[in-house]
Amino acid sequence: MSDSNSAVVAQAKLHHAYLLGLQLMVATNRSSAEIGDWMFKLFRRQHQEKFLSSFEKLGLCDLPHAVACAQYHVMSNSIGGVPVEYLVESDTKAWVRFRYPRWMYSGPTICGVPIEVSRGFLEGWYAQNGVSLQNDCLGFVCVSEDMTGEFGFCGYFKEFDSALAENERLQFSRGELPPAFDAGAQPKLPTDLWNSERIGKANRNYAMEFIRNALVTLAEVIGANESTELAARAARLIGLQYFQETNTLVGTSDGDVSDAAEYLQRMFGGLNDEVSVSDLHADGHITLRHKNLRIVKGLASAEASLVLDSWKHLWIGALSSYRVLKEVHISIEREELCWKINDRKSE
Repeated sequence: MSDSNSAVVAQAKLHHAYLLGLQLMVATNRSSAEIGDWMFKLFRRQHQEKFLSSFEKLGLCDLPHAVACAQYHVMSNSIGGVPVEYLVESDTKAWVRFRYPRWMYSGPTICGVPIEVSRGFLEGWYAQNGVSLQNDCLGFVCVSEDMTGEFGFCGYFKEFDSALAENERLQFSRGELPPAFDAGAQPKLPTDLWNSERIGKANRNYAMEFIRNALVTLAEVIGANESTELAARAARLIGLQYFQETNTLVGTSDGDVSDAAEYLQRMFGGLNDEVSVSDLHADGHITLRHKNLRIVKGLASAEASLVLDSWKHLWIGALSSYRVLKEVHISIEREELCWKINDRKSE
């Protein structure tokens, strides 16, 4: 694997872990109703940003809506490394079954989030498909969920015989089982467009866009100050926890300030950000100028500032994980960062 590809993988792992850690941080510090509201807003925002544009890119516009929606969730999730199966009964009823491990709750995370998380993404995304497609008869029927200890998230898109009321767009039908799996029926991404390098970058973007939208929508639910406090703490912990893995991936050393600067430069290269590194200053510090940050690309100024206030703590946490502790000072100017790194000295 090339250095650039390794950095892309490292960024995907780190942002995925940050999303999971943030969910656990919120779940253990706020009410279940608040985390449910947060997940609703997060998935509705993701849906509004991605659904119709990706729907067209995946070539699904000419299929029956129930079939197209099920195939969409298989193909779009596969880009992010999420295993989902497609099971069709008819043009008006098509199933999706998410397999384990679940990307959104990988590892033990699945035991630490309340059922309101599941209800939030069902209402935020799945209940909205018919609305986005301007099909009043299209709804989603959930037959099994993750947190209930059944057989995992599973359900079907169904085109009903009459228009659905708002509270009917998501329905539950416990006890129904999906049809038998047919490997030959699974929709696949066109290999001429989706090579391994593009999928790797899309996987990185998938995780990164989830976390930045999660930061913005969390502030909408619990306020900017409370959101930043929890998100910064989660970020520092994830930075600490994942430094050794990401450091190994990008091939840098657990050493002095030059190593720390190289670590940041290579990691930010995995986002295609622009980074310039100074020579070692006489007092022992190194500075990095960091521009064109992918994490805030396309965000309004206020949203970008909110995201950076939390996101910067991923890297503060990572540099705190060095054997020789690092001291980091960060200034933010017009969505550009200036990093000043020293070895921390005893007072």
